[in-house]
Amino acid sequence: MSTVPPGTPCWADLATPELDDARRFYPELFGWTGRVTPEPEAGGYTVFLLDGKPVAGAGPPAIPDQVPIWSTYVATDDAELVAGRVERAGGQVVVPPFEVFDRGWMAVFADPSGATFSVWQPLTMSGAEVFNVPGAMSWNELVTPDPEGAKVFYELVFGWQPDDQAVGPMTYTGWRLGTQIVAGMMPPLADDFPADLPAYWTVYFAVTDADAAAARAAELGGTILVPPRDIPSGRFAALRDPQGALFSVIDLGP
Repeated sequence: MSTVPPGTPCWADLATPELDDARRFYPELFGWTGRVTPEPEAGGYTVFLLDGKPVAGAGPPAIPDQVPIWSTYVATDDAELVAGRVERAGGQVVVPPFEVFDRGWMAVFADPSGATFSVWQPLTMSGAEVFNVPGAMSWNELVTPDPEGAKVFYELVFGWQPDDQAVGPMTYTGWRLGTQIVAGMMPPLADDFPADLPAYWTVYFAVTDADAAAARAAELGGTILVPPRDIPSGRFAALRDPQGALFSVIDLGP
């Protein structure tokens, strides 16, 4: 069983050609330790642990020319069913459902705007076991130029209901599943993000101090894409790791 209900983000992992450097960078930034998957076929896939509990992973890219990227996984109890919904809703099945040893089933999809995301159907591995504490995943957010199309797509695939709120001049959407807001969505901010960046899902990790975490990431060879700033939910910064993978940190406050 997953640690979160189906339809809720449950895991995040990094695909990178420089796995050894990822094993250096992220533990120094977040205090993680790494556990390398023993099966040779896993290519050194590493589960990052926070106080002994899984919080994220990193592995080699699936294809040679794949850019380094963090992926959001949504929990499901039927990956094949989700694959059918994605196709009927106008998305793409990038990697059909397959079994990951005895750990679970996964699949990779793209929404109609090209944002990729994955699902995880757990067997012996439930996904992340801790959330919303410093060093753990705390939020997942879709950045897309087509919010209205995304609202239709993700409702058909996961049953998410959009919950729109005005944040300054921008409309921010919370994805509601039942009574819970499980993820978010926003349009690209032209002054912050490269104009040629396609739609994408980004992962937020909680930290105790967003300013200190951004500075530390830069010291370790990363890049500050969006300097620390206050938003209604806390203080955040958007960063790139030394290989260019985008992720964010957020101080949620007390």
